[in-house]
Amino acid sequence: MAHYLYQGAYTSDALKTLIKKPTNRFDLVRGVAEKLGGSIEGGWFSFGEYDVVLILEMPDNVSAAALSLAFAAGGAISGKTIPLLSQQEGVAAMKRAATSGYKAPGK
Repeated sequence: MAHYLYQGAYTSDALKTLIKKPTNRFDLVRGVAEKLGGSIEGGWFSFGEYDVVLILEMPDNVSAAALSLAFAAGGAISGKTIPLLSQQEGVAAMKRAATSGYKAPGK
């Protein structure tokens, strides 16, 4: 299965609701991810540009996109989903890039 980083930012209305009635949203999201064939490996609240961060394991890009779309369609959170590569996949990508034939402008 593939891994993904999800970074989400709540709307101000969603934050007002959560502050008024604090709720562990990770439990709800865990069930949604599992229904799509995946799992949450970790979830954290954060501050700055994003309010929540998840590390997800999903069967494929379509499943990860479905989860992200479901979040966005709810209207309480917007975010981005970033595919993650294992160390082995990263090294394999570097090796393949070396043989791709690409040349930067002016080289």
